[in-house]
Amino acid sequence: MPHSPTIAVRRGRRNSVKPKRNQQNETPSRYTVALAPRVAHQVERYATTTDTSMSKAIAALVRLGIESQAERKRTFFKKLRENLSNDDPKQQDHLVDEFRALILGH
Repeated sequence: MPHSPTIAVRRGRRNSVKPKRNQQNETPSRYTVALAPRVAHQVERYATTTDTSMSKAIAALVRLGIESQAERKRTFFKKLRENLSNDDPKQQDHLVDEFRALILGH
């Protein structure tokens, strides 16, 4: 069987591409995740409903969960400030900080 001729291309340092400093890696991180069977089934249904892959469905659900958690925190602290509106403002801030430390561990 005849072989097609190959052309050797020599690349020196002059032709190589160097990564720029502070350049962000555009490839997303990859993780392996173990899901309980019930959760896996729910994610699979979500992926089917939204016509996406399981990986994209998991990523979307994680993003939604993080956004929801941040919104719940904002709502909680807003309601806490409203409930403490009759007290001294310095006392309000002190109580909010105490609640934050207790609930969020900060």
